Amino acid sequence: MAMPSPTFPFNLPAGTSSAPLAIVTHPTPTLWVIELRHGADNRITTHLLLDVLTPALDAVEQDWRATRGPEEGARWAPGALVIIGALDQDKFFSNGLDYLAAIQSEIFFPRIFHPVLTRLMSFPIPTIAALNGHTFAGGMLLALSCDYRVMTSGKAWCSMNEIHFGAPITACTAEILRAKIRSPNVLRACILEGRRFTPQDALANGLVDEIVDGKSADILHKAGEFARRVEGCAVTGVWGIMKKSIYPRVFETATEFAHRMTPNEQQAIFQAKL
Repeated sequence: MAMPSPTFPFNLPAGTSSAPLAIVTHPTPTLWVIELRHGADNRITTHLLLDVLTPALDAVEQDWRATRGPEEGARWAPGALVIIGALDQDKFFSNGLDYLAAIQSEIFFPRIFHPVLTRLMSFPIPTIAALNGHTFAGGMLLALSCDYRVMTSGKAWCSMNEIHFGAPITACTAEILRAKIRSPNVLRACILEGRRFTPQDALANGLVDEIVDGKSADILHKAGEFARRVEGCAVTGVWGIMKKSIYPRVFETATEFAHRMTPNEQQAIFQAKL
């Protein structure tokens, strides 16, 4: 039985009537928007990934897939998704992970964070990250996992700053960075030097596709314009499949780590054999 299409707009987590962590809208027939509103700087947590971003992506994909006609050979409607930081501020897209909480969970990276990133990297319609402020570490990975990036031209940085607080990156995130940052010099500056790229630097080095003057609403408007240029690529239903072909090592590495047993699981199996 087909699931009923979601009703837009709606807040997440489910049942939130005030102070939602995300608002999901469908402003035009071909555009969906996920506005992330997790605190002052959009820290990425298990709660945000599992109870907010994942169901938001589910709803968008379900709504778009429902546009396909029943006849043989029918196509889907054009479609694109924009992800943006809270529209009532102009400072942060995302300030990255709640790192101390992340490293306390042995499953956070392989079974929570990586699956969301690879979900975005194989999403069936074009995705545009609208960077309306600083985009650090895990936030930058979230943005790079989208297909395109539109960034404010104002005071904001993109940075993988893990080197500065002694946080090694995972093999899967390294593959994402290698897939999306093709210049060895830029990759080195990004990972090993933790360079802070201004919007102008990010554009010159291929980290973003456009920079935009103005406030968050202007960044969203430009992202919507960008979406209209690429939304037709979704109609044949192979957009996500093509991306898996382009970035195979990302998906291979994510799958390998997701299936690897954690120390607790290994211990449980050992004790069960006693």
